[in-house]
Amino acid sequence: MTHLKSTPPRRLHLNVNILHSGFVPSAWRLAEADPLAFINVSHYVRVAQIAEAAKFDAVFLADNASIADQIDFRPITALEPTILLASIAAATSHIGVIGTASTSYNEPYNIARRFATLDHVSGGRAGWNVVTTADLGSARNFGREAVPDHAERYARASEFTSVVKALWDSWEDGAVIGDKTSGLFVDTDKVHPVSHRGPHFSVQGPLNVPRSPQGHPVLVQAGASGDGRELAARHAEAVFSASQSFDESLAYGRDLKARAAAFGRGPDAVKVLAGLTTVIGSTEAEALRRRDELVDLIPWSYSLTRLAGVLGVSPDRLKLDEQLPDNLSLPGQGNGNHTFFHATLAQSRQHGYTVRELIRALAGGGGHRVIVGTPEQIADDIERWFNAGAADGFNLMPDTLPGGLQDFVDGVVPILRRRGIFRTDYEGATLREHLGLARPENQRLWRKSA
Repeated sequence: MTHLKSTPPRRLHLNVNILHSGFVPSAWRLAEADPLAFINVSHYVRVAQIAEAAKFDAVFLADNASIADQIDFRPITALEPTILLASIAAATSHIGVIGTASTSYNEPYNIARRFATLDHVSGGRAGWNVVTTADLGSARNFGREAVPDHAERYARASEFTSVVKALWDSWEDGAVIGDKTSGLFVDTDKVHPVSHRGPHFSVQGPLNVPRSPQGHPVLVQAGASGDGRELAARHAEAVFSASQSFDESLAYGRDLKARAAAFGRGPDAVKVLAGLTTVIGSTEAEALRRRDELVDLIPWSYSLTRLAGVLGVSPDRLKLDEQLPDNLSLPGQGNGNHTFFHATLAQSRQHGYTVRELIRALAGGGGHRVIVGTPEQIADDIERWFNAGAADGFNLMPDTLPGGLQDFVDGVVPILRRRGIFRTDYEGATLREHLGLARPENQRLWRKSA
C-alpha cells in the first residue's frame, strides 16, 4: 500500500513593526508612554519579548537616511536597525529580526557583511528588507541634489541584491575546518571571489564572513510599482504590502506569484505579509473612541502636511471637509513612493471620504490599512484574508507600543489559535523555519553543477 505524505497545514505569519511608540503619531503623548522610547533599546527589547512570548515570526524595523517626519511633533526612526536588532537578538531566543537597509545609499559589500553578521550573532534569525530611497533629504545627505529616477533606483537595487547574494555564497558550507591536529583552519578551495563587474558595482570578493546559519538571511521587500514587483519576484522571499482592500491584496498576491513563476520560482517562494494597524477595544464603540482620542491628540496641521507628503501635493490643496482633489498624479512625476500613494488614494475613493474623514480612518497614519474593533472582529478579518489567500500573514503596526501589541496578544492571538491558523509554539529555530522557507543552495555551486 502506498502511503501519501500529508501536507502540513498552512500557518499564519505575524510580524510586529516596532514604530517607536506606536503607529498613531500621537502615541507618545499617552500617560503610560515614554517620550524617549524611540532611542531606548529597552523599549524595543520589551516589544520583541512580548511578540516572542506570543510566538510571532519576527520583529521588523523600518529606516530612513534623513529626518523624514515633522520632529516638532512626532518621534522619528532614529537608531540604526542592525545594531538595534543585534541587541534584540541578544535578549531573545527565537523571534526573527528583520531590518531595513537602502540600496540607494549603501554598498553591497557592507550590507552583505552587516546582515551575515546579524545572522551569525542571532543564530539564524536575520532578514534584510531591501528598499530604494525616494526622498530628497536622503539624496542631499549623500551628496546628491536630486533623487535618482525610479527605474534607475530599481535597476541599481536589483544588481545590488544579486551582488549581496553572491557575496553570501562566496564561502561554501563547510569551508571553516578548524582542525587543531592538522592546523588547517579554512579550506581555501571553498572560498571564492565573486568578480562582479556591472553597470553600478565592481566587487571582487570574497566576503570576509563565512556563510551564515540560514545560508542567506531572509530577503524581504516592499513595493507596489511595476519595478518594485519585479524586484520582489526576482529576489524577495517575503513582501510587505500596503493593500487597503481584500480584492486589491488578492490581485497583488496573484500578480506577484505569477511574476515569480516567470523567474522559475515556485508558487510558495514569496510570502505576502499585508501591513495592518489595529485599534482594539472590548466593544466596537470603545475601539472607535480609542482611535478618535488618539487622532484628536494630533494637530490637524501635522496630519495635513503628512497626507500632502504622501500624495505629493502642497498642503494648501487639501481642504479638511472636502474630498481629495481630482486627477492626482504620482509624486515627483512618478519618482516618489508609489505604494503609499496608491493605498491612500484607494482608501479615499472607495469610501468617498473627506480629507478629515480620511485622516481619521487612517488613524493619522500614512497609508496602511487600519482595523478598529473588538478582538473577535479583528480575528475574523485576519482569518478571511488568510483563508482566501489574500495574505500569507500580516506585518502588524499596533496603534500604541507596547500596549496595543499586548492587547493584540491577549485578545486576538488566542482566537486565531482556537481557529487553528496560528502556531502555539515555535517549530524551528531560524526565521526561515518560522516562515516555511527552505535554506537556499549555494548559487555558485548550483550554477557550476547545472
